[in-house]
Amino acid sequence: MTQTNALPANPAKPAPNGKTAMVIGAGPAGLMAAERLAGDGYAVTIYEGMPSAGRKFLMAGKSGLNITHGEDLETFLTRYGASRERLEPHLRKFGPDQIRQWCAGLGVETFVGSSGRVFPTAMKASPLLRAWLRRLDGLGCVIHYRHYWTGWNDAGQAVFKTTDGDVTVQADITILALGGGSWKRLGSDGKWMDILVAAGIKCNPFKPANCGFDIDWTDHLIDKCAGQPVKAVTLACGDQTVRGEFVISKTGIEGSAVYAISATLRDQWLETGVGTLTLDLCPDRTIEDVTTRLAKPRGKNSLGNHLRKTLGLDATKTAMIFEVTQRDIQNDPAKLATAIKNLALKIKKPRPIDEAISTAGGVAWEELDENFQLIKRPGTYCLGEMVDWEAPTGGYLLSACLSS
Repeated sequence: MTQTNALPANPAKPAPNGKTAMVIGAGPAGLMAAERLAGDGYAVTIYEGMPSAGRKFLMAGKSGLNITHGEDLETFLTRYGASRERLEPHLRKFGPDQIRQWCAGLGVETFVGSSGRVFPTAMKASPLLRAWLRRLDGLGCVIHYRHYWTGWNDAGQAVFKTTDGDVTVQADITILALGGGSWKRLGSDGKWMDILVAAGIKCNPFKPANCGFDIDWTDHLIDKCAGQPVKAVTLACGDQTVRGEFVISKTGIEGSAVYAISATLRDQWLETGVGTLTLDLCPDRTIEDVTTRLAKPRGKNSLGNHLRKTLGLDATKTAMIFEVTQRDIQNDPAKLATAIKNLALKIKKPRPIDEAISTAGGVAWEELDENFQLIKRPGTYCLGEMVDWEAPTGGYLLSACLSS
């Protein structure tokens, strides 16, 4: 796509429908908006503050681009929690099936993994992004990199900071797709929130989503277990229960099962100042079975060996039991069984926002109409992670960004 550094007041080319659109932000939501607008006859110009497009998109694809999820649509829609009502009409129009068809149209085939997650067959994000940018170029879209949006001037024009000084732009439609508040180095710095708040638009503060949590581990546990997975467990917080696995880190816990329950755990911590995560280390055994097995004579076996032989617990699970239980509990089969089935981890706090996979918070739903248009600023739309919704990992985040 074309890159320029200096712009006339209105850089858009003549369009079939005689109208222009500017898209601010070259992430998935912005690029999809550009594609749809260009297809509808708009002359589209994209402005991106970074030196290249889709940086967070590419980072997300480093370990395999999870673009959507293959579960049935009705189950899929439940993943959006309180925002389901607002997102559902769009996801029904452009949901998992349509996303896979769209990928195929770009020459990128996809497959459903064993977890139900959908990936490109090549796993990477870069081939998809390259094909996407070629399509946008073919539709006549123009992209300007290193153009950082700083707000509007008194005439209502968008103002961009560039290496050659400030430039102003005006278009018939403005799309704001500037991301959330995490991963600042990739372009999602969240500074747009101050601009919108100053314009009288309500925005809810950012909160980390799909994040890890700090726990005050002892040095002994960190030395022994940092980086180790805790597999085949059930995590519970409040009324939410998740089956899966997570990783012990030097600072606490992270990984897929933790991310899946992170919103509930985070909100509990925000509301009460305390967050408690309860683990079932033997989710396929009843407490009676665990108690009976632990009551078997140990002989000369250490408790660690006893746990391994009777319950199949590995060294990492055993280390966690030793970390958070007292000696009297460890020596009582009934009490130990209760602890193994209900091992309570006290979290200190969520990890910083900039480390989170995504963020909650952003433009409040009441500021937007049913098509994501700002009610107080007709002709301007807010898409993707700018809006106050959240979803777990598994392709749900990207799906909603694309559908918006």
